Amino acid sequence: MHSYSHQKNIRFISRIYSLRIVEPISQTDLAKELGISRQALVAIEKGTAQPSLFTALRIAEYFRAPVEKIFSFR
Repeated sequence: MHSYSHQKNIRFISRIYSLRIVEPISQTDLAKELGISRQALVAIEKGTAQPSLFTALRIAEYFRAPVEKIFSFR
């Protein structure tokens, strides 16, 4: 099991913006599709908030991509 004692150094990375541009879909429309607020999507997209597992899976399903292609930690 990994120790996350150095979590301050771990950064949450989201590739939603890149995927939205290719799709193309606006933040407002994607948020509606996912059933979350636009503000929540903005925070997830910027990496300042982590999505719930349910939301992460919905995002992956929407973009037809594996979760690990959309989200990662660095």
